[in-house]
Amino acid sequence: MSGPITASIVGASGYTGGELLRLLLQHPHIRVQQVTSERLDGQFVHFTHPNLRGRTSLKFTTADSLAPCDLLFLGLPHGSAMARIDTFAALAPRIVDLSADFRLRDAGDYDRWYGHAHAQPDWLSRFVYGLPELHRAALTKATHVSGVGCNATATMLAIWPLAKAQLIDASRGVICEVKVGSSEGGAASNDSTHHPERAGVMRSFAPTGHRHTAEVLQALALAGVTTDVHLSATAVDNVRGVLDDRRDERGRGVNRTGIIGPWRRDSPKIRPPGHRASTTARTRPIRFATSPMSTVSGRAASILYQPQIRQAGRRPRRSRPVRGRALRPVSLPPRDAPGTQAPGFPRETGLRLRRMRARAASGAARTG
Repeated sequence: MSGPITASIVGASGYTGGELLRLLLQHPHIRVQQVTSERLDGQFVHFTHPNLRGRTSLKFTTADSLAPCDLLFLGLPHGSAMARIDTFAALAPRIVDLSADFRLRDAGDYDRWYGHAHAQPDWLSRFVYGLPELHRAALTKATHVSGVGCNATATMLAIWPLAKAQLIDASRGVICEVKVGSSEGGAASNDSTHHPERAGVMRSFAPTGHRHTAEVLQALALAGVTTDVHLSATAVDNVRGVLDDRRDERGRGVNRTGIIGPWRRDSPKIRPPGHRASTTARTRPIRFATSPMSTVSGRAASILYQPQIRQAGRRPRRSRPVRGRALRPVSLPPRDAPGTQAPGFPRETGLRLRRMRARAASGAARTG
């Protein structure tokens, strides 16, 4: 491909769109062409995202004024992208939708988990679920990629290696507790995200029926595991990050490193067992850790922390950590690999992971 990839973002005024824009602006092979906001049409982007002041002179425009581009990101509220997908598809050959509109393969699941029928069920099979750790091969050929739920991602990455190794007791189900920061609620405020109500408080806002459960069930089915998933979510006094504590029954004598090690070798953002699941602001890689098997209960826990990402020159603010995954499918396949649709830059391109990889290599040398 000659020249930079032109990319536009539909719905760039929220936390999702703002964080994605930050990542795209630092990507050496992508040129951001347009960003939209119906409410902020004509205003400079840095008025809404002050951390981008001096990094871009873009102004918001309306979706109706979008020009064709190489890659289109959709950062719209749930339910909006599906209603206009035909229009968006005419503007770009590759689309990454960050909402939940194309995450589930079964259209009936939208009635159950989101309370409404899917407006474009025929489009569901065209999208690949955008989590490289699960769908790396399929993403290399994908032209349409769905977003992934933040809580679902943390849960699935904690479960996946055990599910693939058939170490989940399907008769007992999987119990997952996620602790989430306030940015998960998005930019629009409500009573539960108002600072006096949220600060210094731990609140169980979805003890049952969290809609990201559907994504976890779908992933387990791919691994040949049919079981119940009990996912609960608790709001904690933090802005960014997701801490997933997953518990199930496993056989005694399981070699934890032998199971997780091979799976994470091609996943530079996953740290192996033995690394502390830190929740400090400077933590960047996703941390995966498992507890020793209890001699009393016969149980063990897998803990995955998806951290906040420090913005250059600023204290971490409101944006969500999930958006880095929107950029990863763009760089996923090997360059010039046959049959691929994505550009094929190295996976680290634009994500500034060199220091993280050096630390991971140093840690592996110490433990090896």
